Amino acid sequence: MFRQDVIIQRELAYLAPDRKEKLDLYLPPSRAPGTRSPGVVIIHGGGWTGGSKSAGRELNIGTTLARAGYVCISIDYRLDKVGRWPTNVYDCKNAVRYLRKNAEKLGIDTEHIGVIGGSAGGHLALMLGVTDGIRELEPSAPYPGISSSVQAVIDLYGISDIRSRKQISPDGTPLEKRVPSDAIFGDKATITDADRALASPMTHLRRGIPPILILHGDRDTTVDIDQSRDLNKHLTELKLEHQLIIVPGTGHTFDLQTWNKKPLAMDLRPVVTGFFDRWLKPK
Repeated sequence: MFRQDVIIQRELAYLAPDRKEKLDLYLPPSRAPGTRSPGVVIIHGGGWTGGSKSAGRELNIGTTLARAGYVCISIDYRLDKVGRWPTNVYDCKNAVRYLRKNAEKLGIDTEHIGVIGGSAGGHLALMLGVTDGIRELEPSAPYPGISSSVQAVIDLYGISDIRSRKQISPDGTPLEKRVPSDAIFGDKATITDADRALASPMTHLRRGIPPILILHGDRDTTVDIDQSRDLNKHLTELKLEHQLIIVPGTGHTFDLQTWNKKPLAMDLRPVVTGFFDRWLKPK
């Protein structure tokens, strides 16, 4: 399939043969033979319970990045209530490993792989960036011995700390009441404070994590903007490479150009490609 010169291959397997979840591959147009391009994993949203790799936002991101010279895979991951956690994280890490495993065939620069996600996908993108090497969150199969590290992260309005998510007023103002996001755990019988901490990117911030770009709308009534502001604050305190951009007049689920079928106040395509270019394209 072609979309304005971008080559899209859909429903490719990347997990064990018994898994139903697949990926969509976006290839840059007109690459010279032997070219090694940076790779990007795209993670859809949907509250960890729904969503699709082929939704409009993911198509918008995939085509934008492929035109900018990136090989992208937009993935489905475990949404079933049974066994949802931590398989959802495992699946995202296996997507990174898939790119490295198939680097020769796909023309991937294995030293430069990024991740981008929106909402629940933003949370999972953060988890990929900050939990590399944490034993409980590293899958054992189907790519043993292959790194799942990423070199740049873009978080679109994701939850950075599931323990501190807040209720939100109709105008997007975070309220004091907390609403922990336990949907990520699916049917897990007992959910402890330790589980919530393990599943919260905020608890894993440390030196050595990759640069992070955070994008959030100031009218978001789904994920409180304090999730991004608090993440920005802690990254600043730790002197870690990052940037927070608040998109004015914008709510939840925006893509790189539109929200609620209207143009954003700012075109995020050059912001996103510029960030990835800085960290994933060697001089």
